Amino acid sequence: TGDWGEPSITLRPPNEATASTPVQYWQHHPEKLIFQSCDYKAFYLGSMLVKELRGTESTQDACAKMRVSLALFLQCNTTLIISSFWFQKSTEQMKKVPTIVLSVSYKGVKFIDATNKNIIAEHEIRNISCAAQDPEDLSTFAYITKDLKTNHHYCHVFTAFDV
Repeated sequence: TGDWGEPSITLRPPNEATASTPVQYWQHHPEKLIFQSCDYKAFYLGSMLVKELRGTESTQDACAKMRVSLALFLQCNTTLIISSFWFQKSTEQMKKVPTIVLSVSYKGVKFIDATNKNIIAEHEIRNISCAAQDPEDLSTFAYITKDLKTNHHYCHVFTAFDV
């Protein structure tokens, strides 16, 4: 048995997992990915309705729109927009953007409030259709989920807390 109390899992080496990108090592231990979850802090920029599902193009569109909205929010709420002063003021304004923990497992993704640890939302892996990074800002990423109640797709956008 492995360290996680479950039978040890044998995975092929990372360099055999994909033909297009040479991967030297796995970032997470396989047992952690399967029997637990990997948690990441992020800023939740928001979600938007996806009217026409176009895969990564839809996620990248949402990332761009949310990134612009965030920049406008920071500028509107910042009196000093000059070099280091801008950074200090924008950092203060970023505190107003919700900080969440994304808990990722093979079952899906949970949004968890970073302050009180309450689960905000859960998305099962079968309802996640696409995930992608923003090509303009690699710390910004998004994924599309299907809301089973409304049958609509929504794109949820995040910026990594620490890259």
